Amino acid sequence: MISPGTAPPDTAPEHAPPAPPAGTPALPSGAARIVAPRRVGGPPRWWDRVLAADPGLGQLQAGWRTFVAMVTALAAGYGMARALGVPAMTGMMVGGMMGLMSAFAVAENTWQRLTRALLWMPFPYAAALWLAAGLHDDRGLEMSLMVVALALIFFLARFGQLFLLTGMMLFNGLMVGMMANIPASLSGKAFAVALVSAAAVLATRLLLCYPMPREDLLRTQRAFVVEARRVADAAVDALDPDADQERAVRRMARSLRRLNVTTVTIDGRLAQPEVAADPGAAELLHRHLFDAELALRGIGRAVQDLAALDVPAHLREALAVGLVIARDTPLGDARSLRPAAERIRRQADRVPGHPDAGDGQAQTAELAHRVADLLDSLAESLSHWLSLGRRSPASRAKVPFQPTVALERNLPPGSAAATQRVLAARTEASWRRIVPFVRAPLHAGIAAAVVCPITDAIDPHRFYWGLVGVMITLFGTNTTHERLRKFGHRMAGTVIGAVAGVALLHLVGHGHVYGTLAVIVAGLTFGSWGMQRAYALWVVGLVVALVQLYGLTTPYDGMDRLLGERLLDNGLGILAATACAALVFPLSSRRIAREAERGYVSAVDDLVSQLALRWADPDAPVRLRGAARAVDSALFQVVSLARPLVRMPLGVRGRDADHRTALLATATGHVRALAAAADVDIDLAPRQAERFALVTATLSRSLRDLERSLAAGEPEGSWQRVSPLAGELKAELEAAPPGPRVSRARTALQELAALDETLAGYAERCGLTVRSTAPQDEAGSPMERRTRALVAQWAVHPAARDTAASEETAGTATAAAPARTEPAPAPAPEMAAVSAGAAVPATPRGGVTVAGAVRCALHPAGCAGRVTVIDARGKRVAAGPVRSGRYRVDGLRPGGHTLIVSAASHAPHAEFLYVPHTRDTRPVGHDVRL
Repeated sequence: MISPGTAPPDTAPEHAPPAPPAGTPALPSGAARIVAPRRVGGPPRWWDRVLAADPGLGQLQAGWRTFVAMVTALAAGYGMARALGVPAMTGMMVGGMMGLMSAFAVAENTWQRLTRALLWMPFPYAAALWLAAGLHDDRGLEMSLMVVALALIFFLARFGQLFLLTGMMLFNGLMVGMMANIPASLSGKAFAVALVSAAAVLATRLLLCYPMPREDLLRTQRAFVVEARRVADAAVDALDPDADQERAVRRMARSLRRLNVTTVTIDGRLAQPEVAADPGAAELLHRHLFDAELALRGIGRAVQDLAALDVPAHLREALAVGLVIARDTPLGDARSLRPAAERIRRQADRVPGHPDAGDGQAQTAELAHRVADLLDSLAESLSHWLSLGRRSPASRAKVPFQPTVALERNLPPGSAAATQRVLAARTEASWRRIVPFVRAPLHAGIAAAVVCPITDAIDPHRFYWGLVGVMITLFGTNTTHERLRKFGHRMAGTVIGAVAGVALLHLVGHGHVYGTLAVIVAGLTFGSWGMQRAYALWVVGLVVALVQLYGLTTPYDGMDRLLGERLLDNGLGILAATACAALVFPLSSRRIAREAERGYVSAVDDLVSQLALRWADPDAPVRLRGAARAVDSALFQVVSLARPLVRMPLGVRGRDADHRTALLATATGHVRALAAAADVDIDLAPRQAERFALVTATLSRSLRDLERSLAAGEPEGSWQRVSPLAGELKAELEAAPPGPRVSRARTALQELAALDETLAGYAERCGLTVRSTAPQDEAGSPMERRTRALVAQWAVHPAARDTAASEETAGTATAAAPARTEPAPAPAPEMAAVSAGAAVPATPRGGVTVAGAVRCALHPAGCAGRVTVIDARGKRVAAGPVRSGRYRVDGLRPGGHTLIVSAASHAPHAEFLYVPHTRDTRPVGHDVRL
């Protein structure tokens, strides 16, 4: 087993290369070994936006799965109908249901489980078709059975995927049997059509849609690299002295928010070590992903702070160059960023009077050193993480990565876990123990019983539209806010889909069966792809497909009325289901939100307990980074409940909820930094170990008091501040011999104190009394001062939280810097002057154009890549592609610049570029040799 804080020999960190001879470029050339596969660590590509929006391509895979299943099922249904003498429309309707349900409800990982699920579907489906055929003459019994079948779906869902599939096929069989009016004499042939269609879908799924977890892992790694480059690019803009700082900081916050969602999604799909075929590799995948995100968040936070300071031009330029290199380098090479980081350190040391200058200049130098340290940490963590993906086994069973399940929407968990905990806590005694089993079926049954008579009065032939509204409302929602949000998506998607569907129906026409089928398949494919992005997109695709189906039996002039009835029936079903869920065994949205916050506090308590065990027993099997990721996931649940789309008058939204959420987001940043810094073997003196145990025990006791208070809904106990004790222990470690472990221990204590201060502010907002063991020292790092100021601001000026809350909720808290090492000094970048004859005092209107060739020994015809030009103030002034070994940049002002070339097969190369004063409008020539 891999013990925390260690790594196997084959993933040991690479050491910085020795200093190159004087006169050589500071940045390594393309000869450096690139660890990551080309598909992961290569240059930016046009499909990077798709990968970033869909890590692992789970959404595209869902769309492709639907396309393959629907085409196969419709073709098989049509062929079997011709062979058995069944009407073609009946055969395609029966077979199409096999394709639709296989695409949306069956996402198994192995061929055995996929075969079992797909070949089982025809049996309950055919039984329901036969039963529906016998009920055509008994209207009341037919409607009652539909209501029972809908309630049965939610009852069977508790017993596993196969039971849920059985319930859905029974309901669909009754609905299709009633819609198509299939006689009992054709029930046997309908079963044959369904069975052959399911077998055909199974064959094409195994052939064209088989899970590929290793490729999915590599794609998610590429998605993370894309998000990392976005953060670096946003950081360059934030450092631009002429940029709109407010806009640049907002862009940085958006980049960090996207990075966090992508990272949590990827981490959730990585197998846990205890269930992975290779526990060591699984643990390292989690560890290095966590550290890479932490470094990027720390860089973003530091740059945001630097943007508000007066940064000297030489330091600003060095930071901009380093961040451009971080954006464009093949990030699998751990050595590529070290020279850039070292240059930032040297320029930071040139800040006047550092470290004894004023607070502003000292803080600037400190933040610059922090960026340099985090660039080193990013390169090392990302290199190891990408290398592990490249070396993952080819066997699907051994890849520590879980395929996407369509019904989970490929996102971190939301309100479901908190809802289940609240429901379990309220049904532990007497007869209420049956409530978890009957609650959802009762909601469905009562809502269906209310809706059926109403929709039957509107249109007796299509009363089931109301039942569909009930079903889709109760699936995947847990609170009134979520159900009303789904109502809005359903209504908007239906209107948009109806308009698009009618337009396509007019375009294709009634008589073109193949064109109509193509539109149906395309609509369902689009909806399947969009379901994991927004529910309204699925509704648009579904309605477009249904309009084509309705067009086969309904004239154009009756389509508006038909679609209006469908919209009304669906809306009635959604509202009835929402009302039943709010009245029958109700669960308060406020209570669920409070339970999510209690789950967050419990996750922090688990991390503190593991921290105490980690420092007391270095060999203990703890996973601090895993515990920190659990805190991250708990924050996602809190945010999903505290920020609904629909603001309820008496809901959980409000200023106080925003304040608490922002404080928890700040605390999560400290938790991440604490987990990374504290995961180190350290031997404390007996007295220090005793004091550290007191700190963690006191913090755990406060967390449990807070947890009980949230569970009871009333303040219980108090919060005992431990930041003074942690500060004293940190001060004692200042006298210890310097070294990486001591430095990380001091960082861990600093983060622990900051976490305590933030949670103390949160506990005070929850009504607990906050006590302190000693006067608080107002000195400390900028991060500590910022945390205290933030808590004080929220405590004294509640109305001033808007800007900070939006920023902190995005999860942009400061990350901990690793212990700074002293790599071998690297010379400055190669100087290359550009001369164009004698200087003249004027410059062409629009600036000077520089053009030239980019070549290397391996590519004499020229390299492909990208050039970026940064001026002496650190402002990015020009950028452009390198095509066929040539580049051209316009609009440069006379003076010194830094030219950075990021070629596809090389690490970034930086050179000094001098642009002369000239009246000549011809481009100034400058060639680059890599």
